[in-house]
Amino acid sequence: MNQLENALKWGRWVAVAIPFVMLFGFQTNKSFALKKQTGTIRTIVIDAGHGGKDPGCHGSSAHEKHVCLAMALELGRKIKETYPEIKVIFTRDKDVFVELDDRAKIANKANADLFVCIHANSASPTAYGTETYVLGLHKTEAQAKIADRENSTIYLEADKGEKYKDFDMSPDAIIARQLQLSVFLDQSIIFADKLQNEFKAIGRYDRGVKQAGFLVLYKTTMPSVLIETGFLTNKDEENFLADSTGQKKMAGAMFTAFEKYKAGLEGVDYKTRGLQETVADNPDPADRKADLKDKIVFRIQIETSETKILSGSVRFKRHEVYEYRQDKLYKYTVGEFVNDFNAANNYKNELRQKDFPNAFVVAFQNGERISLEKAIKLAEK
Repeated sequence: MNQLENALKWGRWVAVAIPFVMLFGFQTNKSFALKKQTGTIRTIVIDAGHGGKDPGCHGSSAHEKHVCLAMALELGRKIKETYPEIKVIFTRDKDVFVELDDRAKIANKANADLFVCIHANSASPTAYGTETYVLGLHKTEAQAKIADRENSTIYLEADKGEKYKDFDMSPDAIIARQLQLSVFLDQSIIFADKLQNEFKAIGRYDRGVKQAGFLVLYKTTMPSVLIETGFLTNKDEENFLADSTGQKKMAGAMFTAFEKYKAGLEGVDYKTRGLQETVADNPDPADRKADLKDKIVFRIQIETSETKILSGSVRFKRHEVYEYRQDKLYKYTVGEFVNDFNAANNYKNELRQKDFPNAFVVAFQNGERISLEKAIKLAEK
């Protein structure tokens, strides 16, 4: 059984083993489960560990706070460049100190769909490799030590960690928190597994997907992972992580994992990003096609279904829809904005506020769906 299956099995076992917590402990927290729906990623928060007066761990010369920031900024740059419709938020974009509690608050306030925390590790000079954590109970002393080291940042905060004095990180509390956030736990594990696969693909040693009681993961209310990118106490890994080429390779692997995770949520093929095999079931009239020839048409996608939805369905809330098929799914859009991404984006925001919180912009050229990045560039010409 592989690491992903083991992690998922463990998470489900917890959910079965302590049902009374679900029945009695969190009746007032149903909003967690209702808050987000599976679909496209609209906002991602990227957290570069440590910063400012908190250098984190270090090697002979490299400091954790610097290598983490470099990888975080590169990951954010790649996401912004490829998916301009996604809002990328950094908990810090320079060498400043941010309290652990505030990092989680930034993500929660932004109603983020994904939280990625980037760190570097320390141990004996022979330790090496990458590992990705989700919230859970540590299973080894080494995992506990890593969580303790990362959590020790609180003692550098203004109140010397006083606000965490009564904070319950006992096994029972962590299990209860997992149950409270169970709607996100499987997604966190799936994303973590994709990250480890991509690190392995660029030649890094795979230390696996693990669980531990990290404060920053405990406080977030969305799929969240903490990446230990390597050991600065290992000379070879320090050289790799401190070098811009190594940092770009790591950020590139994170980005590929992000793309695969995003494609999985949206039910599209990762290799094509869902941009092929597009079939419009209600094509525009011939004269309309002529008017739109080679032009970029932006629409706002509001629904996806494995089965056809009748045009008068209440699911469309009286909106006139344009239907197309892609990746064996029926997809429904509203609006038509020719060469005008800004107008489409404004309409998307309006729809999110009213009827369709998961609406997002898609683009077409000559009846074929194309990437938003390509569409924006063509529309600007």
